[in-house]
Amino acid sequence: MSSTVTVPTTARAAVIATIKEDLVIKEVNVIQPSELAAGECLVKVEYAGCCHSDVHVKNNDWGRTQTPVIGGHEGVGYVVAIGANTVGSPVKVGDRVGMKWFANACLKCEMCRLGFESCCTLARQQSHGNTVDGTFAEYTRCWVDYLTPIPDGLDSAAVTPLLCAGLTIYKALKLSNAKPGHWVALSGAGGGLGHLGIQFAVAMGLRVIAIDTGAEKKDLCLKLGAEKWVDFAESKDLVKDVQEAAGGLGPHAAIIAVGNALPFNQAIMYLRSAATLVAIGMPGPANGILNIPIALLVSKCLNVVGSATGNRQDMAEALDFMARGKVNCHHEIRDFKEVNNALKDVSEGKVKGRIVLKIAS
Repeated sequence: MSSTVTVPTTARAAVIATIKEDLVIKEVNVIQPSELAAGECLVKVEYAGCCHSDVHVKNNDWGRTQTPVIGGHEGVGYVVAIGANTVGSPVKVGDRVGMKWFANACLKCEMCRLGFESCCTLARQQSHGNTVDGTFAEYTRCWVDYLTPIPDGLDSAAVTPLLCAGLTIYKALKLSNAKPGHWVALSGAGGGLGHLGIQFAVAMGLRVIAIDTGAEKKDLCLKLGAEKWVDFAESKDLVKDVQEAAGGLGPHAAIIAVGNALPFNQAIMYLRSAATLVAIGMPGPANGILNIPIALLVSKCLNVVGSATGNRQDMAEALDFMARGKVNCHHEIRDFKEVNNALKDVSEGKVKGRIVLKIAS
């Protein structure tokens, strides 16, 4: 790509204009290269993934959505401009880059130094498609220090879901304390995060119990390497079924990647002693309570861990799994104008893997 790129003054974007309403696809003003501050850049977006978090943001389930805001938070595109006086940029004009849930982080605070960039105050203030404009746009402003360079050889559409779904589930598996040969239960196994989690887990030597519903998701999960399947809609006693799937004692870890509180509370009951529950799904405030009998927590020596997403090192590791052919995203490409139908399908649990929108015209 040429170092000199003509940037249009307007371009298409899908905007959250009204809470709980469809996104509005319209022409919006594009920030010009001369208007970029030091450390900022402009990215021409090729593909953007549709995540359940986009539905939560649209509905303001977490109480932080700032309207109007361009939706979307995982995407792949090319840097077309960098702000004047930017020093030490890790990317240059023409580079293919990925955009994640968190648009920026200070990289200096205690949380950043400890590797918990998702807990950085600046990161919490600048999340794509939520508090700053996101990836459902032909052009979007980003910060050079927090973009992810995409390795050569990876398909742009296929790699897009790794920027959120893949990063989040991979970090959860790292935090699960599961060792090769251990059982890990994945709730939401046939979805965007879950189907990638199966592949990461298998590559890490773990044995997977896939929890989801529907024949298509069952086939996908077993094809990807899950050894056991539990259909939550058909099960008469999910706790017992999951424990039996892991030989009677229950799994060593559970990763809950759904937006409903019930699977979190079920996991507490089916985990074996000294096991770890990693919570990555974000239920809305109306049904987001975790009820743990304290005596059970203590007597079984259970660990409960929350994880928002991973850091830059986790992202590099997740991309390496894909580059080595260990992980591949099952995805469906739809046109940008289908964004609202795509989000509806996501909210209704109809999607196997991930929907990726083709943004670039």
